[in-house]
Amino acid sequence: MAEVTNELMYELLKKLNARFDRVDSSLAELRAEANSLRGTMIAIQQDVHNIYTTLSRHELRLDRIENRLELRELQEAQSRFEPHP
Repeated sequence: MAEVTNELMYELLKKLNARFDRVDSSLAELRAEANSLRGTMIAIQQDVHNIYTTLSRHELRLDRIENRLELRELQEAQSRFEPHP
């Protein structure tokens, strides 16, 4: 069996340190990607909210238009029965 020397321990510690540096770098990249995804999700949520707001406004406007048309239809129907001078 190989004898464990200070030089061998030093080399192993250097390799471990290099591995930890790579792990730290990878972890930093993953954090950056997670933050980017979080920002994208927030933007998508805001877009969906804006779409729902616009849809709601259009629904209200359509309701008002339908109400006016129904009133006009009632006036047109009534005018057929009223005498014209």
